[in-house]
Amino acid sequence: MGWQKCQDKTVSVFETTIRVLGGLLSAHLIASDYATGMKIQSYDDQLLHLSVDLAQRMLPAFDTPTGIPFGSVNLLHGVDEDESKITSTAGGGTLTLEFGVLSRLTGNPVFEQVTKNAVRGIWARRSKLNLVGAHINVFTGEWTQKDAGIGTSIDSFYEYLLKAYLLFGDEEYLYIFQEAYKAAMKYLHHDPWYVEVNMNSGTTVWPLFNSLQAFWPGLQVLAGDIDPAIRTHHAFFSVWKRYGFTPEGFNLATSNIQNGQRSYPLRPELMESTYWLFKATRDPRYLDAGRDMVASLQYGARCPCGYCHIEDVESHKQDDHMESFFLAETVKYLWLLFDLAIGPDNIVENGPYKYIFSTEGHLLPATPEIALVNEHCSYFGAFCKGEGGQIYGTKGTLLGHQEANDTRSDSKWVLSGQHVNLKDSFATSGFIKGQCLGLTHGQKFGIAYSDEEDSAYEHESKIQAQGHSVIVIPSAATRQSVDSGENKLIDTKEPSESPITITNRTENKVDNVSEQNSTDS
Repeated sequence: MGWQKCQDKTVSVFETTIRVLGGLLSAHLIASDYATGMKIQSYDDQLLHLSVDLAQRMLPAFDTPTGIPFGSVNLLHGVDEDESKITSTAGGGTLTLEFGVLSRLTGNPVFEQVTKNAVRGIWARRSKLNLVGAHINVFTGEWTQKDAGIGTSIDSFYEYLLKAYLLFGDEEYLYIFQEAYKAAMKYLHHDPWYVEVNMNSGTTVWPLFNSLQAFWPGLQVLAGDIDPAIRTHHAFFSVWKRYGFTPEGFNLATSNIQNGQRSYPLRPELMESTYWLFKATRDPRYLDAGRDMVASLQYGARCPCGYCHIEDVESHKQDDHMESFFLAETVKYLWLLFDLAIGPDNIVENGPYKYIFSTEGHLLPATPEIALVNEHCSYFGAFCKGEGGQIYGTKGTLLGHQEANDTRSDSKWVLSGQHVNLKDSFATSGFIKGQCLGLTHGQKFGIAYSDEEDSAYEHESKIQAQGHSVIVIPSAATRQSVDSGENKLIDTKEPSESPITITNRTENKVDNVSEQNSTDS
């Protein structure tokens, strides 16, 4: 299946999932569907078969006591004997969309279940403040780096909690997101900036803006929390305007570039948030921001064979390197921004489905196959399950639990005694249905703190709002609250006004984790 020359290769589970698996699935969904207007007549699910093969080769990484996967896996041999047991929160918690979509396309719940178990493994080890750290031991569950933030090594963990709910409708992801978001706004938010704090005490340890934080206003738009998103985007964009690009790290205490973090590797996060804020507000200031970003890229990053990393945002010295996310996200979000200003005449704004963007900018549609897995055949044209847990594929053929090219696992693949139930594994998309009030997250799912002394702790938070974000289709029961301005999936208190405590580490932090898992690292 095309892997003969590259099987004996150790790869990042995170990067391979978001860049390769997500790209294969997104392309498959577009090429196989008449509704997109881009169906390829000769296409015969080849990309879906490649997706299954690739995902199965990554499954051994999830066989850990905590359910949190190893950071890397060998595509031929599985997990190397000397593989590190330390992984990042983003690396373990940013796999749900791609693996979940694959489960729903093939009818094999294993892919979705292992990634959900990984999220549970991380969240069960949160602190009393509902904060998670940056790095964790996948065997012991011990946090090896306890700095909590919304940027490097944690960022897309928050992102996929909300997006997994929107695409799959699983309330567990929504409950976790609501609690995690409220904790972030309480302990990390120093309006309009965000800092890194100790996950247990909430004490500020790094008053830094790092470029990966720039996705946050866009996520807030999806959650319906627009006002703080506007203020934070304004602050983040002020850094861009100062240098022409955003450095990897900007010290809020000194108002200067953080030592060792002077580069701009063509990251897309600020463009992404600019697009979402324009989509929500139609404020022309975001078109002006996009124009400035395009000008910076054209005059500062353009090089003979493409666009180069900026090695130093002050001197604009170039580095001969271009990541795949520049095309997958950076210029895609800029194009969507300006195309939306002309009119919503593209597949994202006016297509046959609502779309979720993966953290790598791949389009994942809320098709019946993905969003209505539990739909019964109660009306003409409904999406129906076949017998024995099989579902009808896009070409009218049955895709069973085991593809013909599957050489590594089958429908009974089990991790550390964890059993998978097909009926309980799938939910209906959050695009379609509302939420049920009443039970707290802990009551419904039994997820408590990992420390024994906290086992009796019960969450006080309950689901506060029935409203939806700007991309969710509200039900009739919720339209009134949306129309009255209560279009939030989260409920936050006013941000803390306590000053940022600066420690003696602020001048010395150098990001030595260029290979760590993060939104686009």
